[in-house]
Amino acid sequence: MALKEIFCQDRAISILQKAFASDRAPHAYIFAGPDGVGKFTTAREWARMLLCRNRSAENQFADSCGSCEPCQLLEADSHPDFHYVYKELKEFTDEGRGQPPPVDLPISVIRDFIVKKVSNRPTLSQRKVFVVTEAEKLNLSSQNALLKVLEEPPGYCTIILLCTRLEKLLPTIKSRCQMIRFGPVAEDKIFDKLTETGIKDRHARYLARLAEGSLGQAWQWAQLELAGANLYQIKHELLVSLCTYKYAEALRLAEWLVQQTKKIAAIWADVDKATSRTDIHRRAQKVILQMVISALHDVMKSRLKGAEDIVNFDQEEQIKALARRLGPEQAGEKIAFCYQSLRQIESSVNEKLIFEHLLLEMAPSDIMSVHV
Repeated sequence: MALKEIFCQDRAISILQKAFASDRAPHAYIFAGPDGVGKFTTAREWARMLLCRNRSAENQFADSCGSCEPCQLLEADSHPDFHYVYKELKEFTDEGRGQPPPVDLPISVIRDFIVKKVSNRPTLSQRKVFVVTEAEKLNLSSQNALLKVLEEPPGYCTIILLCTRLEKLLPTIKSRCQMIRFGPVAEDKIFDKLTETGIKDRHARYLARLAEGSLGQAWQWAQLELAGANLYQIKHELLVSLCTYKYAEALRLAEWLVQQTKKIAAIWADVDKATSRTDIHRRAQKVILQMVISALHDVMKSRLKGAEDIVNFDQEEQIKALARRLGPEQAGEKIAFCYQSLRQIESSVNEKLIFEHLLLEMAPSDIMSVHV
């Protein structure tokens, strides 16, 4: 892939191109936006262009040639001047050997894979590029260590932070980087990409809407579906249960969700061997919660403007039934509770407790009052 082939992020790429053309490209960027919208792809292709020996400049659009030695080495993930920094690199630090996968992005990774390497001049190209993924997981010590590099970066160095939650970054970090925002990918674009994998149209349309503009997430879910995770079937059964379950059945339904999460995570671990099992299990829990949130959003949409463009377009009757149990205000309150549950997942709260509390909270209030 080249920069010109990246779609739905024209504004972000235009900002990069204008700065480069005017010879005022900064040494540090923050690519901000949701997961799966092209931040890493753009960072990688921008790095390829910066490291390329024979870059093109058609219509003042700088791009890599794709055929020179640096381009070929980057494609093979072996370019000595391209550094991809992620939290799982802790395993390769002195402090991380034999330790469980980290939740945050520790200082040992920043120290060993950026601070110690940034002062070494490029070996093959004229620049060095560092791409830091999940920058929102940099802890305070990590950010302070990175800040020292950002304050006085070498002239040949480019650092790109990929971030989904800007509020997690120190103001001093943000002030030393150029902010480039990435928006959601169009639903039809995601749908087209998913159908290319061979996934059924109805499944593809559902996943495209559930992803809310995240092509990366939708693509991962499609791979899981093709691998037998049965996400579509799980959501179908879940939505039926949400419409009919009683307060006394909440714990049983929570146990069912725990079992489905484990099945999804087991398949996900086979599909994505590069990600830690801890993170994969969190992602599987989040998928289930996203299914619940999408149903509640559909309830609010159906009450306010009918069933047009709802995520669960294939279960309109279930959405109507759920809307009879929950008004728009109640649905909004339940959505807020779901987002609290998402934060609990990040804090490693027991998943069974998370699902139990969620389903007890969502049970019909008149039934709940009988059991108080």
